[in-house]
Amino acid sequence: MEFTAAMIAGLLKGTVEGNPDTLLNTIAKIEEGREGALSFLANPKYEPYIYTTGSSAVLVRNDFRPAKEVKATLIRVADPYQSIAILLSMYEQAKPAKKGIHPTAVIDPAASVGKDVYVGAYACIEANAVVGDGCSVYPYVFIGEDARLGKNCIVYAGVKIYKECVVGNNCILHAGAVIGADGFGFAPVVDGNYMKIPQIGNVVLEDNVEIGANTCVDRATMGSTRLRCGVKLDNLVQIGHNADIGENTVIAALSGVAGSAKVGKNCMIGGQVGIVGHITVADGCKVGAQTGIIGNIKEENASLLGFPAVDSKVFLRSFAHFTKLGELNKKVDELTKLVESLKNR
Repeated sequence: MEFTAAMIAGLLKGTVEGNPDTLLNTIAKIEEGREGALSFLANPKYEPYIYTTGSSAVLVRNDFRPAKEVKATLIRVADPYQSIAILLSMYEQAKPAKKGIHPTAVIDPAASVGKDVYVGAYACIEANAVVGDGCSVYPYVFIGEDARLGKNCIVYAGVKIYKECVVGNNCILHAGAVIGADGFGFAPVVDGNYMKIPQIGNVVLEDNVEIGANTCVDRATMGSTRLRCGVKLDNLVQIGHNADIGENTVIAALSGVAGSAKVGKNCMIGGQVGIVGHITVADGCKVGAQTGIIGNIKEENASLLGFPAVDSKVFLRSFAHFTKLGELNKKVDELTKLVESLKNR
């Protein structure tokens, strides 16, 4: 399928600088562009590539001012990154959707499966489970008793949704994700062993949630572990029992949120972050990679780094001193010797 630069600009409410009839038939990274490709420039560090790219057109911000001649046609938009996301979504939606139920799928007669649903090979849907209209359930997926899947969800191969868990509309669960395994609840007993605490709650994923591959969201001891509307979890994230993740919060890979922690809305949490249980993180916080949060964060829109977490500017200033500790220690030793020699006089 081929489009002109003018057509793309019209879809994105942008303007063309250059040849509006430039033909485009694919999308490519700006450093790997070729004739017929559309690329985008969102991060300033990639600007050098716009002067050498082989792409026929590049999406740029409305206020972008090139330092030298650009051969490619420019399509100016408010946000190139968002614009490329819109185009990729349109491309994805144009692909024919899978439909039908594979003959090897096992669906309990008491389960409810909606219209226009795809169920892949060896998927298992247990009694009283509900799969909403337009869902795609890929091979080897398990959906437990009384679990509910909203409309237009995509559940990729090998996902496990335990009994009584609830998944909202338009959710995406990537391969190997586990929703509703037992929370990590054990009570120490007098002989030094641990008694398992039954986990009788569930997990609720609200609408437009996306769960990365091999990510685990544990069921609540009582009540619900809840991921609110628009939450996005990367691969290999652990969400503990009874945690509550606020709407539109994003959490990067290898992070862990312990039981009963409450993370506010619109937070951005980097990779390998640890959040201890039974604390609250305010709305809008930005948490850098490998940060450890061990107490309540009350300030909204805080920027945090380090362990234990502190304001990112404080951490960076402290780290600058840390790198000089060897030099400072040497000076202290020299001053100590000088003081001792003065005392001896």
